[in-house]
Amino acid sequence: MKKHQRDNTPWIIAAVILLMVVVAVATVIFSNQADAAQQTAGLSTQAAVIQQVTRAAAAPQSTTAPQAAAGATQPAQAAGKQFSAYPPMTIDKAKQYTATVKMAKGGEFTIQLYADKAPLTVNSFVFLARQKYFDGTTFHRVLEGFMAQGGDPTGTGMGGPGYQFVNEKSDLKFDKAGVVAMANAGPDTNGSQFFVTFGATPQLDGGYTIFGQVTSGMDVVNKITRRDPSQNPTFSGDAIESVTITEK
Repeated sequence: MKKHQRDNTPWIIAAVILLMVVVAVATVIFSNQADAAQQTAGLSTQAAVIQQVTRAAAAPQSTTAPQAAAGATQPAQAAGKQFSAYPPMTIDKAKQYTATVKMAKGGEFTIQLYADKAPLTVNSFVFLARQKYFDGTTFHRVLEGFMAQGGDPTGTGMGGPGYQFVNEKSDLKFDKAGVVAMANAGPDTNGSQFFVTFGATPQLDGGYTIFGQVTSGMDVVNKITRRDPSQNPTFSGDAIESVTITEK
């Protein structure tokens, strides 16, 4: 007499179905976790981008393109000479230097230059002024309540003298109107572009070399025509007629 064998097929089918359900649930859970992680990463990236854009918008920058190596030939610019290297040191840190900036539309202002605090910067500025490099250049970026930026012979924010030099640190602060400092595209990328503040801008402390202070004619500085390059203005900035250096 043969024993009756149990048919296990229904149990096998049930086990397979259960396994499929478990796999499906696990897939959904993993997918949701991955989406959440991706969204979090996306928010972090967006915050970083916003922070970078805000910082860039707040800081005066020359957005100077990388300069050619010393001795290399550079394309001719709309105005201004090009120099293959930083100029020889000709100023005397023990002497007093001032720069009188005469505007083409009338009026002038005087800058006391801090040869003792920023000798490299003052030496470069004096050199360029005596070469008449700034004559005819414009204040191409002038933002209300912030600063007036000039010194670019192209008027685009991308020009320079053909050389760059390092930042100089000091105890000077952006604590008042009329502070004169170098614009840059990052640390140690100073060239010819500079800016004059319309008021205290402590957020700039430590990032830009201060090399002067407007001692007279701040009313002329305040009247420089506002011009925001990001708005694609159809007019040029106010032009500098000349920069005269006085040494005592």
